[in-house]
Amino acid sequence: MKRLFLLYRNAFGGLSRPAWMLSLIMFINRSGAMVIPFLGVYLTESLGFTMKEAGIILSIYGLGAVCGGFLGGWLTDKIGHFKVQAFSLTVGGSLYLMFLFLEKFEHMAIGVFILSLVNDMLRPANSASIAHYARPENVTRAFSLNRMALNLGFSIGPALGGMVAAISYKYLFVGDALGCMMAGLFFYIYFRNKQGHRPQKKVKTEAISNEANLSTTEKVRSPYTDKLYLVFVVLNAGFAMLFFQLLSTLPLFYRQVYALPEQNIGGLLALNGFIVFMVEMIFVYLIGDKVKKSWLIPIGVLILGFSFVSLNLGHHMFLLYFAMTLLSFSEILVMPFMATISVERSNNSNRGSYMGLYTISYAAAHVIAPYMGTTIAARHGFDTLWWILGAFAIVVSVGLYFVVQYIERERLSLQPVVSPEADMAAK
Repeated sequence: MKRLFLLYRNAFGGLSRPAWMLSLIMFINRSGAMVIPFLGVYLTESLGFTMKEAGIILSIYGLGAVCGGFLGGWLTDKIGHFKVQAFSLTVGGSLYLMFLFLEKFEHMAIGVFILSLVNDMLRPANSASIAHYARPENVTRAFSLNRMALNLGFSIGPALGGMVAAISYKYLFVGDALGCMMAGLFFYIYFRNKQGHRPQKKVKTEAISNEANLSTTEKVRSPYTDKLYLVFVVLNAGFAMLFFQLLSTLPLFYRQVYALPEQNIGGLLALNGFIVFMVEMIFVYLIGDKVKKSWLIPIGVLILGFSFVSLNLGHHMFLLYFAMTLLSFSEILVMPFMATISVERSNNSNRGSYMGLYTISYAAAHVIAPYMGTTIAARHGFDTLWWILGAFAIVVSVGLYFVVQYIERERLSLQPVVSPEADMAAK
């Protein structure tokens, strides 16, 4: 027991106070996240939409997230990550209340787009903020801490949402609004006087190019002209298309095939957050620096594919919990290290744009994943969908193996060589 306590203490040690505060704010925000996991069920059962119409609405949510990720990344570089996060949390929270009055398909589509646009401005700004406040040697752990908070909140949000939805789906929107606005208020109070959250002045590329020992990540470049990174984010979008079945087709599968009540659906989704919360930080601390990302990430994608295939092995509740456990460990193996790659390939002047494009890859997947999943399930059944997702996971895994390996090799070869004298002077 003592060794376990020391392990957790070492895993969480050395992280800055702002990194902890950012994680606490994300925990408050995500604890109120009750709408999205149940949105598909709400649209089909309460509003009477077809499964295909529900898939279109969920895809529109992803389209708004694409625009929000781009806008959030651009604004982060222009006005700083503090203002973007404060706006997204407070205004985004208030937007949930408009869903109390939306029932028609067209109105719901417009409302969902606006909501996701504002909400997803938060992601690139938050990522830039984490990278800014984290010590260089703790970047991956700082992202893992933030994700741990998100997943702890996600283990509470859907579980609470399941109980609330059993009473009335309308209360879900009120709960999400309160959670976001509380997080926004707390964020503003703590970070309003912090230094360093203003946009960084860009260094002239000509001057940088004269420094022979600077890596390419030190040059002020756009991620949209970084061809290797573009391939990386496309493959990341492929992974996200698989992962986002968690928020689109899986709840519908639980409802339509297993006839689970809202509380049980919420409990299954909460299991994902709980596992990631308990395991990820320890895993990153013990394994993160010892095993190459080019192995960890592809293995995680393969595990995600098998989690879907396992749903075809029979019809039993055990398989649902088994598949969710596999999905959770896949998330642990992939997401913190993908974020680290994006941070390492950027600098203070272009990090908002890099993290914005990284966010856009997830948002783009959120456009495709719900429509793809619900369309295949409606036409050919869930069994066919799970086999297709398993095969797609193999393709994405192979692609990520080669791309991540190349990115890591390039990063190591371009790291500047620092003399002992210069290192002592820096200290």
